[in-house]
Amino acid sequence: MANLRILKKEIDYRLEEFVFDCEMAIYFQPSHEEAVVGLMEKAVDLRNVLYAKANNPTEPKNASLVKKYYAAFRRDMISSFGSLFDELSALNAAE
Repeated sequence: MANLRILKKEIDYRLEEFVFDCEMAIYFQPSHEEAVVGLMEKAVDLRNVLYAKANNPTEPKNASLVKKYYAAFRRDMISSFGSLFDELSALNAAE
């Protein structure tokens, strides 16, 4: 892990991109607004969970375990946001 600040910025960037895509989905398909807003709420909850995990590694004194923790954290973050994007895509394809 290079820097905790950079990791938090990446979390926020992914959230901003998802919210932007949700806003575009609402603009083009207003009939799905409630479902899209629900996905946005899930994304904000995910962001809060990821921030909590990023601030509290399991073994902060052991450098090798911290490195492995943040590598697994990054994979989890990418897959979590990816699944949210997949849900949004499936919702938009339902029309």
